[in-house]
Amino acid sequence: MWKVQLFKLNFDEREVAAVADVVRGGWLTMGEQTQGFEAQFADSLGAEVRAIAVSNGTAALHLALLALDVGPGDEVIVPSLTFVADINTVLLTDARPVLADCVSLDDWNLDPGEIARKITPRTKAVMIVHYAGYPCAMDEIVAVCQRHGVALIEDCAHAPGARYRGQAVGTFGDCGCFSFFTNKNLSVGEGGMVTTRSAALEEKLRLLRSHGMTSLTLDRHKGRAISYDVRRAGLNYRIDEMRAALGVVQLSKLDQANAQRRRIVERYIGAFADIEGLGIPFRAAADVEPAYHIFPVLLPSGCDRAVVIERLRQAGVQSSIHYPAFQEFSAFADMGLDPTPIANEISARELTLPLYPTMTDEEVAIVIDAFRQALGRG
Repeated sequence: MWKVQLFKLNFDEREVAAVADVVRGGWLTMGEQTQGFEAQFADSLGAEVRAIAVSNGTAALHLALLALDVGPGDEVIVPSLTFVADINTVLLTDARPVLADCVSLDDWNLDPGEIARKITPRTKAVMIVHYAGYPCAMDEIVAVCQRHGVALIEDCAHAPGARYRGQAVGTFGDCGCFSFFTNKNLSVGEGGMVTTRSAALEEKLRLLRSHGMTSLTLDRHKGRAISYDVRRAGLNYRIDEMRAALGVVQLSKLDQANAQRRRIVERYIGAFADIEGLGIPFRAAADVEPAYHIFPVLLPSGCDRAVVIERLRQAGVQSSIHYPAFQEFSAFADMGLDPTPIANEISARELTLPLYPTMTDEEVAIVIDAFRQALGRG
């Protein structure tokens, strides 16, 4: 159906061999492959980072909130422009999500000033998202959280490999949460990671991940333990060995893949520079090394997005929207969510074009031509 998909896997025979080796090894549940993936991922972020592999990015967010003791009566500040997992996980702890707006139509990340304005005595944590793989203004955000004594959770689903002033995202807050969903920069299908610099949080996260148990099934299988204690109520948010093995291979490709994403983004930017009224966010981003997860644009004011999407579809180019506004979802209609005018305008005008590291020059050209034609700028 598509000449150019929104996303394609960056897989080859290395991923096939990694999974086959796990199957031949006879142990599928979380074990030594997972431990290796955790160690290599932690090393990629820098010294003193601890990494806990989990079943998906939403599990990572949920575990971070639970480990930080977020619960009834608490408030958590969340971005107004993000995937629904952020607000859902807050609600599942019985805390109250408080929406904060974007910086501007040029910078779609969470506004540090908004965070400061939304903090109350009930604020337990702030959750940020490095949207599209562009790091937030971490100096300001960390300072606000420290000044008010609230925890900081980084949603790094878009940003593996991204850095702010040379420091890896996922290492600024109390917890960093990564997603390895199929369309992410580091893809294993389902999977995620929680990172922290705190030994105490690491212990809580590992217990919460696997039923609160003090030893794993692998330990008993290997004869390292004969039983276990349960120290607290926990969940089954474990990753499996096949996905961990995929993660190791994908991690080895990450830097090169992100560099290729950057080259494609630069080509897009040059090709669309003359389109009047088209917004491309983060052009003025400084002191950052983005991960270039997606290529989002802000359609010209008054442009019919549905018509553009249909014209792209007819040309064989897949597109998407990142993200609909929370206030428009029926599940949240009666919650009295704060107005977020900048984010809502972005949600109404945003369109995401194809981006993946294996895109050919021909595929990039097809997208450029189709998008210009769809806007009447061919």
